[in-house]
Amino acid sequence: METTEGIKITPLHDRHVKLGAQMSPFAGFDMPIQYEGIAEEHKAVREACGVFDVSHMGEVTVSGPDAERFVNHIFTNDITGAPDGKIFYGMMLREDGGTVDDLLVYKLSHLNYLLVINASNIDKDVEWITSHAAGYDVLISNVSDLTAQIAIQGPLAEEVMSRVLGIDGSQLAFYTAAEVTNPHDGKPILLSRTGYTGEDGFELYGAHDVIAYCWDRLVESGQCKPCGLGCRDTLRFEVGLPLYGDELSDSISPIEAGLGIFVKLDKEGGFIGRDACAAQKAEGPRRKLVGLEILDRAIARHGAEVLSPDGEVIGHVTTGYRGLSVDKSIAMALIDARYAAQGTEGLSVRVRRKTFPVAVVPKRFFKKSYKK
Repeated sequence: METTEGIKITPLHDRHVKLGAQMSPFAGFDMPIQYEGIAEEHKAVREACGVFDVSHMGEVTVSGPDAERFVNHIFTNDITGAPDGKIFYGMMLREDGGTVDDLLVYKLSHLNYLLVINASNIDKDVEWITSHAAGYDVLISNVSDLTAQIAIQGPLAEEVMSRVLGIDGSQLAFYTAAEVTNPHDGKPILLSRTGYTGEDGFELYGAHDVIAYCWDRLVESGQCKPCGLGCRDTLRFEVGLPLYGDELSDSISPIEAGLGIFVKLDKEGGFIGRDACAAQKAEGPRRKLVGLEILDRAIARHGAEVLSPDGEVIGHVTTGYRGLSVDKSIAMALIDARYAAQGTEGLSVRVRRKTFPVAVVPKRFFKKSYKK
């Protein structure tokens, strides 16, 4: 991808500018934060259909005779024997259990896997993946710059994608992928059904020109609102989905983040960081990620201190907003496990030198609407 003044741009950058998007640096890319407004775009995804440019995400392919064994070695979930087209969510970990990145693994075939990684971690991840490949007969390729991606999200996503693009996603189950053909020019598109908003939705991966064509048709149709990263964050947050750098990091394990379901401690061959996760699970983590409801209209942003009833700092907010779908001031926070039980009262957050009472609540503030 081209860069301007040291900032990367996606293949759709000029289109965002022409649409009047508010642009801002994110993970080294100049990305659209909002077009019409975060609240309006958030509502469109919850009620109808929105499209996101997510071409900043990284894509790495792992192929060869040892592809499955190698991916299982570096990944917390268990991909053994999965059917072609299956997608898995999980993490790559340091030996101490800290999270290198969270990612999606697409099984394209027994010999070919696609790893979709976070934009902020592309260089770090590629180096980490390749540094652990010794002894495995695999070919690792960073295809991030060759791949564009858009996400079509919302309860009308399937209908709009079919009507506007001529792409039928009705047979695609949740967390599966298949190669389809762009009806316009016959070029291939990798279509998946995962989503990062809590709504039904699809991801389209392909060459720059193919994905640009799809974006144009969707936006020009008026049936799919262009959406920025601002509402992508509010949408994922209120259904309890983590963001690397907030709820996960090199110093936060998936066990602490409440993502142990994606950490398969008993899979054959284990994985990097397995022993650290097993110890945390057995002993109980010292910190836990929780949901907080601020019993006031104050908003506790990332980094805000969480205080015990005695005023002791027991953790910090990882993400906080006024929940657009629930009309409450809510947050996720990593806190001392002794205070993490749901219903715990007497805690508070410090916002601009003032403290506000909070209650510990489930991290999923709004019900997901995925197609199962």
